[in-house]
Amino acid sequence: MKFANYLFLLFFGLTVTVTAAAQDEAATDSTGLPGDNFSLQGALEMFKKAGSIEEFEKLINSQGNNINNLDLNEDGNIDYVKVIDKSEKNAHAFVLQVPVSETENQDIAVIELEKTGDTTAVLQIVGDEDIYGNEVIVEPDGGGDDEALFNQYNSSVASGPSPEYNTFEPRIVVNVWFWPSVRFVYGPVYRPWISPWRWNHYPGWWRPWRPMPWHAYHPLCARYYRPFAVVHTHRVMYAHQFCRPLRVTSVTVRTRHEASVRNYRVTHTRTTITGPRGHKVTHRSTTVEGPRGHKRRRK
Repeated sequence: MKFANYLFLLFFGLTVTVTAAAQDEAATDSTGLPGDNFSLQGALEMFKKAGSIEEFEKLINSQGNNINNLDLNEDGNIDYVKVIDKSEKNAHAFVLQVPVSETENQDIAVIELEKTGDTTAVLQIVGDEDIYGNEVIVEPDGGGDDEALFNQYNSSVASGPSPEYNTFEPRIVVNVWFWPSVRFVYGPVYRPWISPWRWNHYPGWWRPWRPMPWHAYHPLCARYYRPFAVVHTHRVMYAHQFCRPLRVTSVTVRTRHEASVRNYRVTHTRTTITGPRGHKVTHRSTTVEGPRGHKRRRK
């Protein structure tokens, strides 16, 4: 009997140790910022899938899609993310915004879209700096690598010029014209979508749920990473320029996360490298410190 109890205690101890180690590793991977709880890649996947902006808003707020895990007002329930289209000429800025209270809203990200030809369009999503620490830019992955030139530069400094240095290929920009949502936006009957929902007034189909811890949420949204890439170049310039001054922030959110955002920005570095053909790459890296002092450098 004593031996059985010993085995049980040993098994229980090993389980707790493994679980704690996994949680500690997940916490180390997390930046500790609100942006950890909203998938920019997932939002783009839903935008690609949606047939209208109203449908897009529903998709990012549907629990089963695992896009939204935000609780900015810390009331124990997931926040509703509304979508507002701000447009000029052939450019659209779809602002993803959370009503934090009756008097405050906070921008989470902006999907910037521009028509560049009769059958061409370019798109990026930009995460808000108060939510992600700095602006985070994500776009459809067409190949090429913004980091390639920087890596080649580091290699040449350490061991001389690489024979492949001059073969640097810039990132391929994906034409999103044939996404259903894009065709809908540039259709003849489209009127800019402004979500009718606000604080404490939400669609009847929506029911908030409890936010998940990082180590449970992250594996669910990681499936969206592959088709999209984090980049460091604004390509949708006109939409970004007219939308940037219209940015909406919440004093409550900014104050609550001020320390973690400041720490992120202090440990966040930027290096711009110019290659032999004039190609420029801005390299960003962040040193994230976990709860036990563990540090990990993230690109």
